[in-house]
Amino acid sequence: METGKFITIEGIEGVGKSTNIAHLTRALEQRGHAVLTTREPGGTPMAERIRELVAEHGDETMPDIAELLLVFASRALHVNNVILPALAAGTWVICDRFTDSSRAYQGGGRGLPQENINLLADWVHGDLRPDLTILLDAPVETGMNRAGRRGSPDRFEVEKSAFFARARETYLQLADAEPDRFVIVDATQDFAAVQQAIEEIAATL
Repeated sequence: METGKFITIEGIEGVGKSTNIAHLTRALEQRGHAVLTTREPGGTPMAERIRELVAEHGDETMPDIAELLLVFASRALHVNNVILPALAAGTWVICDRFTDSSRAYQGGGRGLPQENINLLADWVHGDLRPDLTILLDAPVETGMNRAGRRGSPDRFEVEKSAFFARARETYLQLADAEPDRFVIVDATQDFAAVQQAIEEIAATL
């Protein structure tokens, strides 16, 4: 049995990840692939509880290093209990965020050393890396305006625009460094154009 492909969707807040993940899932299923969609932080019951801790506006201050370690604790559960078994069974996995989010948010946004993040990545998921990463890219103002219409913001969504600007720049640097893995989609296009781009990507897989 062939192993499944691992596809990750990345981008700052408000770029339309959830909607486009659903569209990509349908496109791949129409081509006969079994597809599992999942997300980070989260993806398992325990990992989802960690997600709540990371996202909530708690009374206790969360140091940046604690945030990073919680995200990777969630990722360890997710990788071992969901992603690797699904791939081994031949299922294609589409994940809303993965380690590139840590590089962008905790690395670029928070300013934590990328070498430390990469060390944790090597430790937590070793040779597992996405076969494809779709980066939905939009200016910070566009993303923040869209995210602001979604309801009560979580601990990340209340960050200032400079935080998201650093995260976006890090995403673009990652894409530039790994052009064979990343595909950048302009998320400022109208809905139909973005979906067309997603369909064209699916057709190449």
